[in-house]
Amino acid sequence: MVLEELVPRPLRAADARPIRIAAVGGGTGLPRVLEGLAAEDDPEDEERSVDLTAVVTTADDGGSSGELRRRYGVPAPGDVRNCLVALAAGAPLAAVFQHRFDGGGELAGHTIGNLVLTALAQRLGDFGQAVDAAAGMLGVRGRVVPATATPVELVAELDDGRVVRGETAIAAAHGRVATLRLTGAARASPEAIEAIHAADLVVLGPGSLYSSVLAGLLVPGIAEALRTTGATRVLVVNLFTQAGETDGLDAADHVRAVQRHLGDVVDVALAQRPPLPAETVAAYSGEGAEPVRVDRAAIDAAGAVPVVTDLLAAGERGRHDPRKLARALLAIARVR
Repeated sequence: MVLEELVPRPLRAADARPIRIAAVGGGTGLPRVLEGLAAEDDPEDEERSVDLTAVVTTADDGGSSGELRRRYGVPAPGDVRNCLVALAAGAPLAAVFQHRFDGGGELAGHTIGNLVLTALAQRLGDFGQAVDAAAGMLGVRGRVVPATATPVELVAELDDGRVVRGETAIAAAHGRVATLRLTGAARASPEAIEAIHAADLVVLGPGSLYSSVLAGLLVPGIAEALRTTGATRVLVVNLFTQAGETDGLDAADHVRAVQRHLGDVVDVALAQRPPLPAETVAAYSGEGAEPVRVDRAAIDAAGAVPVVTDLLAAGERGRHDPRKLARALLAIARVR
């Protein structure tokens, strides 16, 4: 199916309420979804109004997030920070949140936003409350909730039998992931479960399939909510494979990987219409990545409806365009 075939039905008066969307993930992909959907949320046009909740993974263990986790026992704040900024609509404080200290001192490599979230968590005694407080400071549109407010660790079993612990180590292991799980006393944030159950549309990804997308979905309670929600569940397929994580996987393999870990939780696979620009493909091939192949029949056989359209950002190397993503996702939502 191409996006142009998704013709929304006329809205009745009873349908004038906002479209409720829960977006789950992390990394660089989820902020792009949020940025686009926040921009599409026009309060002057009830048909386009969006009630948006981001459910964000906190399993990162590298860089500033990893150091703050180890030193203070807080969930990883980095992905949460990026999502807050994406929903801050260009507020001046958003740029300050993204400021990263350089040099060789103790603060080198840390961002202001990560430090603020950690400080708020210490003062308030709860990471979820810290995220809400930071959202108030930034004036975000929508809501950002951590998938879990307790520290967790990713553990992957690779096809070659190796067991690798930690998001950074998994990415560096350069092996095909067979299964992924979380350790730690993780439980889903009640707000995350509520948002998934109340949603008209649940967006999974884009992003690193195992270390960003599945990392948030594996929190106990999230998968159950996804299986029982009445929402349309959309997996946004990555543009390129990720070296050492999804080598050789096509779009249908992405769907099957999610289903293998969570069950039947993908209704629609939203994918880029090939081909990608030759210069972009060449640049990524030097990093061991290739375009994710899109076979509509294989996606359909995997149990998802394929929706294929142009999602590529112009002028950026291999990135999803936030506005194109938003338009595609809202078209899928309105089909309901």
